Amino acid sequence: MSDTLRDQLLGLGFKPAPKPERKPERKPEGKRHDGKRPPNAAGPKKGPHAGQQRPAGGGRPGAGARPASGARPARGPGGEMDLAKAYAIRAQKEKDERIEAERIKQEEARLRREAKAKLEGLLKDQGLNDAGAEIARHFPYGGKIKRVYVNAEQLKALNAGELGVVQLNGRYLLVTAALLAEAEAVFAPCVALKVDPDAPAADDPYADPQFQVPDDLVW
Repeated sequence: MSDTLRDQLLGLGFKPAPKPERKPERKPEGKRHDGKRPPNAAGPKKGPHAGQQRPAGGGRPGAGARPASGARPARGPGGEMDLAKAYAIRAQKEKDERIEAERIKQEEARLRREAKAKLEGLLKDQGLNDAGAEIARHFPYGGKIKRVYVNAEQLKALNAGELGVVQLNGRYLLVTAALLAEAEAVFAPCVALKVDPDAPAADDPYADPQFQVPDDLVW
């Protein structure tokens, strides 16, 4: 447009078009022209747990921590109750065992008394002891050497197994072999002398009436 036309338009009241405002060129934020971060540039935000070491396994600090190997956890009220219960069970078991042992002991004593009573009835007036016998027949019984006086015929029958000796209330009675077997069936500990005629003579050194018993022997 020539200046003449421009002047004419201005004279008619037209205003010239405003020139566009030129904005200054903006540099990237946080970087200087040399490519380095300025000293006051904000770094990555840090949370409240910044600086704390993250535990292995991805868990939170302090969460899910396991006790060291071999460490025993503290015993709680439940553990103490279990221990007390175990002691109570053990004490009750020991008490039951004592009661059972005492019951067995009393039962054995009762059976022993009944057996002795039956033995007395079986042997009543059945002893063959000779009041005038002078031959001492020795035999081991109850860990000691005992004796019963017999005559010659009784000694021969005793050594042949035809007679036997039973102990009843501290006395030693001569009885027949058949009665000896019955007495043994009733109460075996009463059998004081039972000779096996087929046994070697060396097995019964007291069979010989000439056998000398030491003077210091405890009867």
